[in-house]
Amino acid sequence: MVDLRKINGNNYVECLNLRTDTNVDFVDSVAWSLAEAWVDYDDSRPFAIYADNVMVGFVSMYIGENNPQIINFMIDSRFQKRGYGSAAAKLCIEYLCKEFNARRISLPVNLENRTAQKFWSNIGFEITDDIEDGYLYMRLYIPEKYAEYIKTELNTKL
Repeated sequence: MVDLRKINGNNYVECLNLRTDTNVDFVDSVAWSLAEAWVDYDDSRPFAIYADNVMVGFVSMYIGENNPQIINFMIDSRFQKRGYGSAAAKLCIEYLCKEFNARRISLPVNLENRTAQKFWSNIGFEITDDIEDGYLYMRLYIPEKYAEYIKTELNTKL
């Protein structure tokens, strides 16, 4: 089972040890992402991604300005290609819909990172014309019916 857990004094060191493929520099380090979340953004929500009580990844979501975003998302290289990323992405969508009434979710993807673009497209995100600082913004539009279902029926544990 995959779940999202708040980062706290008990798990942040483990989170700092998460790594992606060192040959590819598409994802900010967890240390940078946590610093960004805790210093720069009052509206950031950083979470560790767990699979069966083992930390497998990290995500930070931004919920300010009525513009929910998944701004940093990574699965440790040791745990990739097991479905954890897809499951965690869906949990992020559920969280943003349930907790912040999201109807549109954005995320930046490095222009050169075709793997991430395909991953997020498979989740339902669409490529947009918005490009900023080498990042392509992708968007997911949440149908009202789905958003209401998430808000009232699902019991996302966060």
